[in-house]
Amino acid sequence: MEHHNHEHHHHEITSLNKAFIIGISLNLVFVVAEFLAGFWYNSLGLLSDAGHNLGDVASLVLAMLAFRLAKVHPTSSFTYGYKKSTVLVSLLNAVILLVAVGIIIGESIGKLFHPQPVEGDAIAWVAGIGVVINAVTAWLFMKDKDKDLNVKGAYLHMAADALVSVGVVISGLVIARTGWYVIDPVIGLVIALIIIYSTWGLLRDSVRLSLDGVPVGTDLEEVAGTIEAVDGVEGVHHLHIWAISTTETALTAHILIKDTRRMEAIKQAIKDKLLQDGIRHATLEFETIGACCDGSCCR
Repeated sequence: MEHHNHEHHHHEITSLNKAFIIGISLNLVFVVAEFLAGFWYNSLGLLSDAGHNLGDVASLVLAMLAFRLAKVHPTSSFTYGYKKSTVLVSLLNAVILLVAVGIIIGESIGKLFHPQPVEGDAIAWVAGIGVVINAVTAWLFMKDKDKDLNVKGAYLHMAADALVSVGVVISGLVIARTGWYVIDPVIGLVIALIIIYSTWGLLRDSVRLSLDGVPVGTDLEEVAGTIEAVDGVEGVHHLHIWAISTTETALTAHILIKDTRRMEAIKQAIKDKLLQDGIRHATLEFETIGACCDGSCCR
């Protein structure tokens, strides 16, 4: 006996469009200014930070695109709509940042062995502006950072950028007071390490969701135990949990019951439990003891 329960609840984040536009505009203007300052003052610290910020601008643009695509209605060809684009974008953003890391490390190592004079005070002033812009942008995404992987990525990157810019300010002041130009490429390497650290979790989670793995924070065995604890449920098998998007989790399962007359009540109880675990889209198939499933019989 089968019963399919399709839940289509959406964890909407409605305030992000404006946040994305403001964040992209602020950071794009700053990237251009920082690149120009980096070339003018021959500062690898500024250039590497600008490159990182440019990657973040691209990430914000892609995240906004995914945010909008996720709202596209399902079609006969894409029955979930374009919700999965949010996962693909988070993966692409992580890759973009890692490419930026490779470039920064290569340039920093080259300049480490051949230090060049830079203007410390100018570096500090430009990076100081970056601290403010990155902090404001991070604040725009702070309240929604735990609701969506892309938003979390944007928040973490902006917060990390603010800290990186603080480091560049310090390096500029040190160079201005001591003339230790080697500090510039050293800061470039530090920035690269911070990017790797802040990006690794995003990359790991994005790959996991892209491969339809169980979302981080959801335990398959615990979910199975939750279902089996519902009164009237004798067992559960063929349990699969995956992400439809960075905000929606889906589940399919075969539920073994004794009394088919209680199926609707059991279904509702399971649905309520799953909703508490953040699983909003469930497809449940009910079976009775003795029924055969995929060549094996339930006992």
